[in-house]
Amino acid sequence: MKKDKVVKGIFYTLLILLVIISFIPFYMMIVNATRSNGDILQNGFTLLPGGALMENYDILIQYMNLWRGFANSLVIAVAVTLLSSYFSALTAFGFAVYNFKGRNALFILMLILMMVPGQLGLIGFYDLIQTMGFLDTYVPLIIPPIASPFIVFFLRQYLATTMHPSLLEAARIDGAKELTLFHKIGLPILMPAVATMAIFTFIGSWNNYILPLVVLFSPEKYTLPVMLGALRGSQVAQNLGAMYLGIAISVVPIMIAFLFLSKYIITSISAGAVKE
Repeated sequence: MKKDKVVKGIFYTLLILLVIISFIPFYMMIVNATRSNGDILQNGFTLLPGGALMENYDILIQYMNLWRGFANSLVIAVAVTLLSSYFSALTAFGFAVYNFKGRNALFILMLILMMVPGQLGLIGFYDLIQTMGFLDTYVPLIIPPIASPFIVFFLRQYLATTMHPSLLEAARIDGAKELTLFHKIGLPILMPAVATMAIFTFIGSWNNYILPLVVLFSPEKYTLPVMLGALRGSQVAQNLGAMYLGIAISVVPIMIAFLFLSKYIITSISAGAVKE
């Protein structure tokens, strides 16, 4: 018994140490966001926050429309997350429930597409949206991510291990339509997995830098990562405190999304571990 307690104590100690190590970069970013440029260069790292937060903020907003970029990124990330979650769940429901001709071939093709880096098709994608007249709009940033092979694969595997076919059969006997089956049975069962994928979808869309940089030309339409990237060539890049503040603000939505949805990660991973 004592040996088990010692092992458990060591295990929890290592976990606490790992949490502290993971938190240090975020704490350094927050602290440096409150310090002046001279203080950061002269004194290096410190655990105590400074008093130059408002000064850094004033410098930052002089060189970029911070909150416009924040709003642009938020609109795109929320739209991508909602649309991708719904249509990926609908596609996964179709793969898991219906036995149609060519289902296995389509599923294998989807798995193959997961292995192809998206950057390889960037030039062709640019030519396509240029031909369609969607350059300098949010359409190429919102519509294509709806078709996410990895999310469909994950949700399909989750649904196959958690939903019993008898539920659908009973609903069909009661006269339920196919979309009703999805909305009343499939989607509620998928919610933990959908929430898990929503976290990664939101983070990926919020941090997306290359595609907005390529397709957006109007500064008022820039997303926050593009605006922050543009600061590297401006005078504000010489003020480390202002740069840290901009990065800290850009991380806030990600931390909020993870804070509210992270509990679903454990639920979705553990689901199906014991199948009745």
